[in-house]
Amino acid sequence: MKEMFSKLISGNFFTDAFSTFGWHDILDIFCLAAIFFSLYLFVRDRRAGKLLLGVGLVAGIFLVSELLDMCAVRYLFDGFFGYGLVILAIIFQPELRAAMERIGSVPFDGLKTIGAETRELSSSGAWVGAIVAAVKNMSFSKTGALIVIERSTKLGEYVSTGTTINADLSSELLCAVFVNKAPLHDGAVIVRGGRLYAAGCYLPLSDKSDIFKGLGTRHRAAIGLTEQSDAIVVVVSEETGTISVAHKGKLFREFTSVSLRRKLLELLHQQDKSEN
Repeated sequence: MKEMFSKLISGNFFTDAFSTFGWHDILDIFCLAAIFFSLYLFVRDRRAGKLLLGVGLVAGIFLVSELLDMCAVRYLFDGFFGYGLVILAIIFQPELRAAMERIGSVPFDGLKTIGAETRELSSSGAWVGAIVAAVKNMSFSKTGALIVIERSTKLGEYVSTGTTINADLSSELLCAVFVNKAPLHDGAVIVRGGRLYAAGCYLPLSDKSDIFKGLGTRHRAAIGLTEQSDAIVVVVSEETGTISVAHKGKLFREFTSVSLRRKLLELLHQQDKSEN
């Protein structure tokens, strides 16, 4: 590797590589680009994106240790990479299984929507107000609700368990979704980019043993999702009408419409500052 690095610095690496460059090399590059692009489209919408970033950082540290001849770090990583493929297969097992299931079905659908989900919102106040208004009404009528606000961790695997709506967010639409006996009321709605993106979604349940026994499945699902992502989840109890907010695996309860709005804007503002 050191010899290759020295050759790269001297400039001989590029001249030697392009001396035999032909059409098969162009095809090789195209196939490699298609593989990485497909991997990006799949990973960007799932929690695996952050796991993959962590693997990339570990690989970067290993490369630096090779170039600088850092013996202790190399010794540590030699054992790790000896079983690297097995470790990665275990970590990414759900994502690999989903990827295999999707091969050959609609591999290029992502090309139509690339960039559609990167839209910047000038202010979160409008759609936060719609959520607060809906939650206030549902709390008064004791209508159970589970509202997920997606942040930097994409929730594509949970979106796929429900029905994609991708509609403008309004309090009326949220209330209509959670009306008892409505087709999509039994599940969570996912708000993505200020829009009601999906409804009737099923979330992972927390396996914590210290959760208050009086809390139902909605609250356990809210905690479970926030344990695995940076999402913010608003819960309305069907039994008591109590408004709760889950974030980072913790549940905050007894909100009013005023304090709920303040809490959501606070959490969203904290997230924006951390990303910047």
